[in-house]
Amino acid sequence: MASASSPVAVEEYMTALLEAKTLGLTKKIGVSNFTIDLLKRAIAVVGAENIETNQIELSPYLQNRRLVNFMDQQGINVTSYMTLAYGKALKDPVIQEIASHNQQTPAQVILAWALAKGYAVIPSSTKRENLASNLAAQSITLSDEQLIKIDQLDSNSREVNPEGLAPIWINLSNLYKAANHEKNIDIKR
Repeated sequence: MASASSPVAVEEYMTALLEAKTLGLTKKIGVSNFTIDLLKRAIAVVGAENIETNQIELSPYLQNRRLVNFMDQQGINVTSYMTLAYGKALKDPVIQEIASHNQQTPAQVILAWALAKGYAVIPSSTKRENLASNLAAQSITLSDEQLIKIDQLDSNSREVNPEGLAPIWINLSNLYKAANHEKNIDIKR
C-alpha cells in the first residue's frame, strides 16, 4: 500500500507499483491517506483503473464527502479506518438510540452505516466477542432515516493526525478557534 507520507515522489513509487502489478507481483494497488491532489497525481501516472482503494480515516464524525465523492467518480474504492472514532462514536446518543431500537450494538450500527455507504471497513478489536459482533454488522440493514441521522453527525472531526502518517490536513476546528480568538492557525499533520 502506498502512503501519502512517503519521502519518495508519488510519481516514482506509483510507477514502481504499476510495474510490480504488470510483473504479477501484486494483484492490486492500494494507497493510504491520499488527498484529492495526491490521487490526481497518482491517477496521472497509473490511471484510476489501477488504483483499487484509498484507505482513509472515516467515521460518523469525519465523513470527508468531497474526497469520497472524487474517489467514487474515479472508480476507486474507499477503505475506512477509525470507523468507530476511537470508540467516541459508540457513546453518541444518536448511535445509541438506533442501536437500542434495532437491538444491536453501537459498533454494529456504525459499521452497518459504513458498509451501507459501500466502504470496506477495518474495525479493530482484541476481544473475540467484539470481532464476532463486528462481523455480524455485514448482515444489518439500517433504515434510510437511520442512515440520514448518522450522516448528520459529520463534524469534520479527525482522530488521527500523527506526524509522518498523512499529508498535511488543515484542522478546521483550529481554524475556527484562530478566527474567533485571533490566535495563530495550527496546521496539523
